[in-house]
Amino acid sequence: MKLNNLLEAEFRLTFQHKGALKKMGILTIEDLLYHFPVRYGDTGEINYIENVSKGDTTVIFGTISGLKTSKAFIKKIPMSEAVVTDETGRIKLVWFNQPYIAKMMKEGGLVRVEGKVSERKNEIYMSNPKIEMIKDLPNAVGDSLFGKAQGEEHTMYPVYPESRGVTSYWIYHTIQKIFASGILDTLVDPIPENILKKYNLPNIRTAFIWIHAPKKEDDGLSARKRFAFQEIFFIQLEKQKEKKLWSKLSSFKIDTSSKDVTDFIKRFPFEATVSQKEAINSITQDFKRGHPMSRLLEGDVGSGKTAVAATTIYAVTKSQPLDKTGKKITGNLQTAYMVPTEILAKQHYENFISYFNHLPIKIGLVTGSECKIFPSKTDPTKPTKISKTQLLKWVANGEVPIVIGTHALISKSVTFKHLAFVIIDEQHRFGTLQRQKLTTKSPEGKEALPHLLSMTATNCIWRFRYNSFGRNATWKKTNYNESRIA
Repeated sequence: MKLNNLLEAEFRLTFQHKGALKKMGILTIEDLLYHFPVRYGDTGEINYIENVSKGDTTVIFGTISGLKTSKAFIKKIPMSEAVVTDETGRIKLVWFNQPYIAKMMKEGGLVRVEGKVSERKNEIYMSNPKIEMIKDLPNAVGDSLFGKAQGEEHTMYPVYPESRGVTSYWIYHTIQKIFASGILDTLVDPIPENILKKYNLPNIRTAFIWIHAPKKEDDGLSARKRFAFQEIFFIQLEKQKEKKLWSKLSSFKIDTSSKDVTDFIKRFPFEATVSQKEAINSITQDFKRGHPMSRLLEGDVGSGKTAVAATTIYAVTKSQPLDKTGKKITGNLQTAYMVPTEILAKQHYENFISYFNHLPIKIGLVTGSECKIFPSKTDPTKPTKISKTQLLKWVANGEVPIVIGTHALISKSVTFKHLAFVIIDEQHRFGTLQRQKLTTKSPEGKEALPHLLSMTATNCIWRFRYNSFGRNATWKKTNYNESRIA
């Protein structure tokens, strides 16, 4: 087994698995290993049925039986019913408005159930719990399921981002199978040992184990620090390589009035934070210089990075720039916004329509499965599907100032007339060559590179510096507590 092997070549995946994994941007062994948990639960939350009581939120394992569909006595709401039994007792399960669940489960099968315990007429039950079929039951609660170490009372278990067709439980056990293959022993750590020691970071093998199967909370935190450092470490190396090349090139001078920027910020349904305003100001100041900007914006999910991106894109669309000879550039300056998954691309596309619908600005969507343009000719308030050929023709002519998309943006068929700004979201999901391809997508690309903004949601406790064309570019993490709006 190797990191670049496709998951479908190593595991038996159902049609639902393949579809869900593709939507999540997970295709290879490496993709899954870098699909980190969003939080950790405690195996103390797992119980035998005899130990649960009204008000508990818990996880139980057992055998399912008594599957049936019915209707509620009074309101006639369709519902599914079942009973789960373990060696200590039984508990009733009820799902309202979900009659299909009884048809999906297998009578006598093994299940994992998670939800809140309620009580009615002295009988406990769980209403609308999460449920999934499993192959094996744990030997003992908190024991073999999550690798309880001898002498420890309990361990942590990871909770992953899910999609319909792929559960957190499935992801956990698939990763454990990857670990069992011995692949971690073959990995070469990209960070030198002396640097790991200097910053007290675990090696890559230990970091993968700690982030996916921590024995205690500190293990998961140490692993996250290591992967955050790794991401920034790679960026620093790339910036040093780019520095020599980019310092010799020109870029678009973009000068937008502070009033225009302030007016745009006021359109958001929230008050911009100090961190957001500082980031916007730094980017717009860099736009005015003669060299291409290369910046990294780091902040937690929900910290407002998308608002910063939208505002700086607005600055590009409003500007009347000059090329390096001082001549005005005709047509529209363009922005390319690349994200790793189609789901994320569609979310950003919808958000940007709401941000820019008061302006006469076209916004394009380019993914592997569809292309769209806003506004529609028949309904200016909505986008419309369009052929890829037609959309790419408009993009090449400079008629579409904002283009949002996935890896499809770097295909040979996509060209821009005046690509002045490139934004790469979750930039760690893209390689150096992919980023370089996108920044050379217009005729000016050989002599005048676009400005580049990379964004990441990696939770890093440090503040990093990297040299950008002879000046230090310091980025502060956008304040997680000030807003939840990205």
